[in-house]
Amino acid sequence: MFVMPDTPPRANLKIQLENLMEAAGDAVFQLNDKGEILSASKRTIELIKPDGTLVGLLLSDLAVPEENTLISAAVTQAIQSGRHSQVNVQIKTRAAVHCFDFLITAYATGQGNMELLAVGRNIAQQLATEESLRHLATHDALTGLPNRSLLSDRLSMAMAQARRTGKGFAVVALDLDGFKKINDALGHPVGDVLLREASMRLRDTLRDTDTLARVGGDEFIALLPNALTEADIQIVSRRMIAAIQLPFEIQGHALYVSTSIGIATYPNHGDNEVTLLAHADLALYRAKETGKARYVIYDPQTFTKPVHDVSIEAAMFEAVKNGEFLLHYQPVVDATTRQIMGFEALMRWMHPDLGLVPPIQFIPMAENNGLITLLGAWVLKAACVQIRHFEAAAGRQLYISVNVSPRQFRNDRFLETLDEAMKLSDLQGSQLLLEITEGILMSDPDHAETLLTAIATRGVRIAIDDFGTGYSSLAYLKRFPINTLKIDRTFVKDLPGSVKDAAICDVVISLASHLNLTTVAEGVEDEQQLQFLAKQGCTLIQGFLTGHPMLPDEAIAALKADAAAAFVI
Repeated sequence: MFVMPDTPPRANLKIQLENLMEAAGDAVFQLNDKGEILSASKRTIELIKPDGTLVGLLLSDLAVPEENTLISAAVTQAIQSGRHSQVNVQIKTRAAVHCFDFLITAYATGQGNMELLAVGRNIAQQLATEESLRHLATHDALTGLPNRSLLSDRLSMAMAQARRTGKGFAVVALDLDGFKKINDALGHPVGDVLLREASMRLRDTLRDTDTLARVGGDEFIALLPNALTEADIQIVSRRMIAAIQLPFEIQGHALYVSTSIGIATYPNHGDNEVTLLAHADLALYRAKETGKARYVIYDPQTFTKPVHDVSIEAAMFEAVKNGEFLLHYQPVVDATTRQIMGFEALMRWMHPDLGLVPPIQFIPMAENNGLITLLGAWVLKAACVQIRHFEAAAGRQLYISVNVSPRQFRNDRFLETLDEAMKLSDLQGSQLLLEITEGILMSDPDHAETLLTAIATRGVRIAIDDFGTGYSSLAYLKRFPINTLKIDRTFVKDLPGSVKDAAICDVVISLASHLNLTTVAEGVEDEQQLQFLAKQGCTLIQGFLTGHPMLPDEAIAALKADAAAAFVI
């Protein structure tokens, strides 16, 4: 019988080593103590040099030039320590350059020499995945622009550089005028395409050193290093406005939007991220309020809107629990007889430490955070109950006027709250006057018509507050069940000397008279104003001349004095 000879032990070890090298990694080399390649796995040869030889080359020669020394250092370390070393290097393969993570291990041969086994793992895909995750964490998924997180880092770097160089920078806040209407009418897919195209246009108007970030919805922030002069800012802003004004051709639709821009500069308008962004936002709102499709640079001298105070907002929630809100009542008098006909309920906040907090400071906060719905319901119920006490003091019927905020008006429980207030006070509908602004009517006319009609069926009267300062559309005087026009104080304060104000008041009073509407002039502070308005036919007067906002006890005293005066006459 023929017996195959046994494989020599050394040959067997060589086969085992080759098999091990094939299975160990993506690129495996056997090296001598100088780092020269003694052998390589078949996978390695196929990957790096299938039509040549690797034997005799230094492993470091396969790396990109700037990383040669990294491999040499790792080889030396493995030999000197007698342990393994690890290194990440970029290796030139036949197709491209890939990053490999090498584990280099030194071992002694049977002849007493040192050799090394370098096992490499191709981590290009891993690095690409990690880079993709980093990009997702710092960039907006829809537009690919930096997100708020990356913007914050860029702002920190810009501030640090500005402190070193003494050169400031500009922060530009912008959004798309008319975007919501397009999004609502055509759907989010069209809106998303519009946002992507708008972001590309905006990006093209900027320099490579500038940053454009999408921070939410149709809101963007641009960071402009070294943009200090107003002329520089104007150039960039005008380019942005012009780029967005061109039509967008999306899914067969020619869409038109514009952009409003607000700008704040470092360090003139703020020395930290929060303040800079807040002031840029204020400038943006001013741009939208004054016509849109324009830019406004923040000006601390003319921007009187208070900066959002987080501590005050937190105190508001405590104030609700602690009963710190109260009502003042300002008399509304007959322009001819000067008899008190009713009161306007005005909400006030008496803070235990700050004292009386101005309404201009807390009302917008309450509107934004939703507290206005709770506070408004309380005002409505409390005022309706209080007018009953006023009537007892006066011995006759009075009416109460209550302001309704935009958020209250949109609340689906508003009618329920109104019914509860009237039931609680047993008030007749005609004794309650709800004051709304022109903006409420025009923001959603269909909803406004439905709700106002429901209010009118309850007999409750409706007044347009600050008439003539908003949309001033005469169409709503015909469309909506309105009873009263309140002439804003801006048209009253310069009477009777201002020819224009006198003409405006005359027109409003005449219009109201022809439409059988009541007029209330606000802000009457002197006798001449009252005489002029009474002569023109204004129905009611409200202002410091005839009564400041007062607490209930003061109002009752005023009513008793009014009754006594009428009795004497």
